[in-house]
Amino acid sequence: MISGQPIFHIHADLGEIVDAGATPYGGRRTIEILGGRVSGRLNGKLLTGGADWQIIRSDGVADIQARYVIETDEGARVLVTSNGLRHGPAEVLAAIARGEKVDPASYYFRTVMRFEASAPSLDWLNRIIAIAKGERERLVVKLDVYEVL
Repeated sequence: MISGQPIFHIHADLGEIVDAGATPYGGRRTIEILGGRVSGRLNGKLLTGGADWQIIRSDGVADIQARYVIETDEGARVLVTSNGLRHGPAEVLAAIARGEKVDPASYYFRTVMRFEASAPSLDWLNRIIAIAKGERERLVVKLDVYEVL
């Protein structure tokens, strides 16, 4: 079961897709995280230097592994590890790639999130697993993050 309301929201600004081509594991690509904001129970910004590392599977599913750092408004830092899947009808994914606004209910985008924090006030993050429901725009990812209870 997840909490009824998101514990926080993430708005991540992204760079362009860097396509590394087809490997024995599938199509490989990376997407740099350029910054962004976090709001809710946790407030702050995303630091540059994070990235999504993706495998595009033979069935078209994007297998996503992301690592990045949140810096809270108080200056504490939180390491984030996120693993998820994104898939949907080809025409919907093509519309997203073109930068068109797409209803997030028309495709699947979920991630499992874990956190590491050293600040005592953020120790609660070290003790939870979260699920995020995502929305992908051309150069933006929006995540509603829910605690698994």
